[in-house]
Amino acid sequence: MLASLDHLVIGGSVAAYETLLGRSATDGRLRTGNVGLRFENGAPGLRSMVFATPDLDKEAALLERRAVEVTRTDEGVALTGHGVAIGLCTTCNDVPSPLATTEAAAVASLDHVVVRTPNPERAVAFYGGRLGLDLRLDRSNPKWGARLLFFRCGDLVIEIAHDLKKGVSDGPDHLWGLSWRVPDITAAQARLAKAGLEVSEPRDGRRPGSQVCTVKNGTEGVPTILIGGVGRW
Repeated sequence: MLASLDHLVIGGSVAAYETLLGRSATDGRLRTGNVGLRFENGAPGLRSMVFATPDLDKEAALLERRAVEVTRTDEGVALTGHGVAIGLCTTCNDVPSPLATTEAAAVASLDHVVVRTPNPERAVAFYGGRLGLDLRLDRSNPKWGARLLFFRCGDLVIEIAHDLKKGVSDGPDHLWGLSWRVPDITAAQARLAKAGLEVSEPRDGRRPGSQVCTVKNGTEGVPTILIGGVGRW
């Protein structure tokens, strides 16, 4: 059983994410209320996502029985989900990184991580059937030009997005973007703008009562939005 998304690995600078999250790093690592961030040198962008499980050996054995090729590493278990690098680690209880701003203006937690896929049925089979994540939504919307699949993991969502206009193919999936929850989106937007980031004005989100704004730089190449007016999943 995958208990939660433990952390994401990002190519680039921890300093950029200290500004984005409004938190101070410890030993080059950051953590919000529900997910951590690790950083690697090299090309910017999202590199991998690492899930936590209470029994690493049992989970690895289950995945192997489900025909998932896994590799044991010093840090846990590694596998590839049709182009997306995925890791497993033992569940831990890390505390959130200290705030560097007011709580209202800081990022509280991750709302969802976006994976783009050219093959949504393959994604359903992998994330739902093999990894065992809970499929909560499968919706196509011509206005958005997309089919969206929401898999719940802990109190956040792995969102799989398929571009309807491109059709279905056997090409690789791509780990793509992040959506962060903030307690006060107006305060968060103002804080980032004051720090010199290009960030849009808050606008109504797709979820009733929510507002979102787009962070256009300072994210190490990761497409990023902030979302306010939503609680935990």
